[in-house]
Amino acid sequence: MKKSQLYILAALFIAAGMTAFFYKWKVLKFPVHPVEQSEVWELQARVEYQPRSGPNRVVLQVPIDPPGYSILDERFIGRGYGMNTERRREQRSREVQWTIRRASGSQALYYRATVFRDGTPEPERDRPQLATPPVLEEPFAGAAAALLETVRAQSVDSATFAARLVQEFNDANPGQEVALLLQDRRGEYERARFAVDLLAIRNIAARLVHGVRLEAATGHGGELRPWLQVYDTEAGVWHTIDLRSASIGWPADLFLWSRHPGAVLEVDGSPRARFDIRVQKSMVDSLEAAVQRLEVRDRNLVAYSLLALPLHTQDVYRILLMVPIGAFIMLILRNLIGVKTFGTFMPVLIAISFKWTSLLAGIVLFVLIVGMGLLVRFYMERLKLLLVPRLTSVLIVVVLLMALVSVASNRMGLEVGLSIALFPMIIMTMTIERVSVAWDERGGGFAMKMAAGSLLIASLAYLVMSWPPLEHLLFVYPELLLVLLGLTLLLGRYSGYRLTELMRFRALARPQQDG
Repeated sequence: MKKSQLYILAALFIAAGMTAFFYKWKVLKFPVHPVEQSEVWELQARVEYQPRSGPNRVVLQVPIDPPGYSILDERFIGRGYGMNTERRREQRSREVQWTIRRASGSQALYYRATVFRDGTPEPERDRPQLATPPVLEEPFAGAAAALLETVRAQSVDSATFAARLVQEFNDANPGQEVALLLQDRRGEYERARFAVDLLAIRNIAARLVHGVRLEAATGHGGELRPWLQVYDTEAGVWHTIDLRSASIGWPADLFLWSRHPGAVLEVDGSPRARFDIRVQKSMVDSLEAAVQRLEVRDRNLVAYSLLALPLHTQDVYRILLMVPIGAFIMLILRNLIGVKTFGTFMPVLIAISFKWTSLLAGIVLFVLIVGMGLLVRFYMERLKLLLVPRLTSVLIVVVLLMALVSVASNRMGLEVGLSIALFPMIIMTMTIERVSVAWDERGGGFAMKMAAGSLLIASLAYLVMSWPPLEHLLFVYPELLLVLLGLTLLLGRYSGYRLTELMRFRALARPQQDG
């Protein structure tokens, strides 16, 4: 294969891995830190009313696709009631209907939702529907015309026009026109509906939505109130206006409850029904919140991932996904620096063994057992045993040594020694065999150098593989291993000098002395 093909393949792997990583990070909101916390709000809407004799029906508008938030979980509570939810596509709204044949005494119905901040809300761009202009009689028609002309002179577009109109409505000392128009419209909702009607006279598309400020409502009763939205024909977006402050813009903590143009709550035959909202904020693990949000969108996004595996299987993969990291560290230290080791992946296996003993205790146990095993191995050499019987004998001795160390550490009150039972016996046995063979073939110095190199790489690999942020990152974003694969391919054809060889052949770099 040509180098260009290799570079293209490596680039494709790196691009695929980074694309998947950024998609899960920015779009699916998976956390990149293991202890990252996310804000979650618990919203509870309570409806209380006195039923009439005979059938009763309660209709409550509930959230659907709130901008900047996701609904992780929701519950409808109404003991003894039939329940049905209905979506209205043209209004992008949703309602729940509670029905009961007979009821007596004060009735209470609940809607509970757990919501999670899902990023910055984007401006809504759905096409507007212009309201029918109201037919006003004199003197109201003249007052409305004069008010709208005054507002027009003090504004530049539809958003500022609506904001200025709201300011006129909120003025503590209103003019004669405003006072006349609002004399029979004292409620906030009635004034908001009238503002929509007046804007329709100027061919400005406007609508009312209902929302609650989460930050302001946290820990106590929230206030669900109307907000005015005006369509900007030039930008093609809806601008949100606060009906109390006349400020333009969507507040960061505003949770959109309903886009339905009518009342949020309708109760047959009970105009005095009570409706209140309570909001409670809490902190949860970001990974858990992301998983719950994906399950709401599409269960397959979680079902076909490591997050759907049983917990004990997830623990296994948290270790297995770190093995390529240890192998890549070994690749750099062997191919670029030139550290000598026993075998290709032996240092990585030793590093995995250190996870059960900690680094310092693992090194001490490694040196102790390998040293004692070498003495037994050299004695076995004198008995002229074949390879398989010799390995079996060494394995038996290794198990006995591990048991001896565990018993001795227990008597001394050291809990570290008790973990040696999990130290891989086969790794220890093969290491002893490799050290003894290298000792016979190349001498003790070479064998100790190889053992030290293996222990060095194992120690560095353990430090990296046991780093919690990296372990979390690879478990949540296993596609990053494609990036590691691409980097491995780029280093796969390197056959130049290694760092240790520059030291080895430094004499050749010196200028030759004329004899």
